[in-house]
Amino acid sequence: MLLLEQCLFSLQEATKEFEHEIIVVDNNSTDGSREQLPLRFPGAKFIMNNENLGFAKACNQGFKIASGKYILFLNPDTILSETSLTDCLTFFETHPDAGAVGVRMTDIQKRFLKESKRGLPTPSASFYKLFGLSAVFPRSTIFSKYYEGHLPEKENNPVDVLSGAFMIIRKEIFEKLNGFDERFFMYGEDIDLSFRVLQSGYKNYYLGTVSVIHLKGGSTMYNYEYIKSFYGAMNLFVKKHYSNKPVLFRLLLFTGIYVRKMLAVFGLLFKRRNTIQHIIVYSPRSSEQL
Repeated sequence: MLLLEQCLFSLQEATKEFEHEIIVVDNNSTDGSREQLPLRFPGAKFIMNNENLGFAKACNQGFKIASGKYILFLNPDTILSETSLTDCLTFFETHPDAGAVGVRMTDIQKRFLKESKRGLPTPSASFYKLFGLSAVFPRSTIFSKYYEGHLPEKENNPVDVLSGAFMIIRKEIFEKLNGFDERFFMYGEDIDLSFRVLQSGYKNYYLGTVSVIHLKGGSTMYNYEYIKSFYGAMNLFVKKHYSNKPVLFRLLLFTGIYVRKMLAVFGLLFKRRNTIQHIIVYSPRSSEQL
């Protein structure tokens, strides 16, 4: 509950300059937030689910009652700066080709989180990532395409993929794309949506000049269910978008995914962490005051 409460306080500070609405989707949490937070944040709308429906379905739930021109999907383990949303909305208004926008995310020690900007998991990019070449050559335009390592972290640039931890999208585009694909329970839905934004003719922009804190791992439990969901999402993405690729490329990807999954299962002996139970859908109604 503490993470979500902290996130909502930062969201309130970041939304003082314009009309907006805040929607919290609770995926059957058990930490007391269902009972306490509606009282502490009476201006927010709460959707209380009786089971964990997953990230994609919960985001779509929140979207259905949102009325704003732009929609921000936000993880509960994030802390926004006071100007982060104003800066993002200003960027949208001055860049009509922007379909979705993400920002520079850091951890609590201000260390950059490289998943803030990513390339599409093409067969080659995924291969280099899965087999460690992107880590060996982190700035390479070839080997580090998965994390767009060649792009400066503090500059604004079009990228292929934005993180679902903080993603703003034009409402009309999200509607046109029929929202998140609910077959992705918790991971991979941001990659899939980013890909479809590009296919619709718009760009995904990474704003390196805007920063938010993401307490990575603060809202997800690293266990077998996490591993199963994550690598299952990777398999689903390959099947959905690369069915027309050569068999050899797909075989390499599936092999890489399987190997990484087995290594992750082995790593459970040394790691622990818990499931996303809250999704925040923030919707500014107008940007006329910017």
